Amino acid sequence: MGPDPETEREQEGERVILVGVSGASREEALSSLDELEELARTAGASCARRVLQNLDRPDPVSYVGSGKLDEIALLVEAEEADGIICDDELTTVQLRTLADALGCKIMDRTLLILDIFAMRARTREGRLQVELAQLQYRLSRLSGAGKAMSRLGGGIGTRGPGEKKLESDRRRIRRRITSLKRELEEGKAHRQLLRDGRKRSLRPVVSIVGYTNAGKSTLFNALTGAGVCANDRLFDTLDSTTRIMRLPDGREILLSDTVGFIRKLPHHLVDAFRSTLEETAYADVILHVADVSSPRLDEQMQVVHDTLRELGVRGTPVITLFNKADRPDADPDRIRDGRADRTLRVSALKGEGLGVLKDLLAQVLSEDQVVIERLYPYDQAGKLALIRRYGQLYEEEYLEEGIRVKASVPLSIYGSV
Repeated sequence: MGPDPETEREQEGERVILVGVSGASREEALSSLDELEELARTAGASCARRVLQNLDRPDPVSYVGSGKLDEIALLVEAEEADGIICDDELTTVQLRTLADALGCKIMDRTLLILDIFAMRARTREGRLQVELAQLQYRLSRLSGAGKAMSRLGGGIGTRGPGEKKLESDRRRIRRRITSLKRELEEGKAHRQLLRDGRKRSLRPVVSIVGYTNAGKSTLFNALTGAGVCANDRLFDTLDSTTRIMRLPDGREILLSDTVGFIRKLPHHLVDAFRSTLEETAYADVILHVADVSSPRLDEQMQVVHDTLRELGVRGTPVITLFNKADRPDADPDRIRDGRADRTLRVSALKGEGLGVLKDLLAQVLSEDQVVIERLYPYDQAGKLALIRRYGQLYEEEYLEEGIRVKASVPLSIYGSV
């Protein structure tokens, strides 16, 4: 007896058709569809077919042209697809037009990413941020999109607050949004207190950023032994984590892991996660992790630099780490980034290049150091502990009149020693 087709469908998850618009570059559109398919798989769906419409820009009414819409309708029926996922954020008009024409679930890239974030959020603040982004997205589409919203049903796009019948009462949604913003503001105030505490601790802050799945968490674990989740999946880590790390010269720094970036990152998410992402703007050094084995390396690095600029990161030293350099498809000729202050080839998984990275971090952080040569009376000997913790002690000589010291210290503590 052969396998049951219905059982196979259940194991396979939702079947979807991916739809994109080529715009100025067909190659870039195909690359974006590749990423959309990976996102769909992450959310638990399987891709039945892919459709690319050759248009300069999406049709304002139907996203694709009328002929292509008829083609998609036939594909939905032939493939017994549960729905379609468009590679751009749909307007209310486009959403309604597609729902009326196709009679199936209509999703877009934004809804898909929000859904994955709902799956991945672990901390209370992370869940609040995701819920806020989902509610803002859905509120903007409730007006006139009743049929489309009602066809969402279960599965992708309905995780998190989707179970709360959001479309039934806009006022209730707005009240919930206000409540979420208030709670997140409290979290923001708490994070500011933590940030102030870090400043008082005088430890430099180094922030890890990068495109999703570039290996940030693997690097973070390798450098700190933190043991954060580091699977080969998109957006596997949403919640920022900070650990103390010791440099070869004995100094301690604070190393922070952040959520991964992605092209067309929904503005609802950027707004909701802004207070978390803005931690990067306060870093003393940024480690930009790039997957050198990715065929879309240049595009992914551009997305990261654009996002950093959007977050207001200006003048902070950036070290680009070309990760996964041990892979056979990692082309050494691609290891360049003209926007970075330093570049380095590493393999976070195998530990290759991490010793050089630590030395490089010590070097970069030493560039704002001041060299001092002083004689400290014995009743000020406690200042040597401050120098050892945050600077570098080159020489110390115990004399009758006190301790002669040659050291370098950060500008931030220069007045204290």
